Amino acid sequence: MVRKSFKMKLFPGMEEEYEKRHNQLWMEMKDMIHEYGGSNYSIFLDQKTDILYGYIELEDADKWEQSANTEICRKWWDYMADIMETNSDNSPVSTDLKLVFHLD
Repeated sequence: MVRKSFKMKLFPGMEEEYEKRHNQLWMEMKDMIHEYGGSNYSIFLDQKTDILYGYIELEDADKWEQSANTEICRKWWDYMADIMETNSDNSPVSTDLKLVFHLD
């Protein structure tokens, strides 16, 4: 199992909309996350900076990377592009974080 953490940036004032959209996460998106080996997925928000911190556990990091090529992932990126920083393909601007400590 691989623990992955990353950060993204929400546009100011978009906290409620971001949370609303994730509370209504499409079933196809949930299925894709599980199909590509993702579980125990959480996203946290630093309300002072609008920085989102994601954490997900993966069966296989390479398999997870392939999920970005799915139609449902691309559709989700397009749906979220108006409320957060994105790249030219609408993927979220995301920076991986280094694991420096873990305790079970």
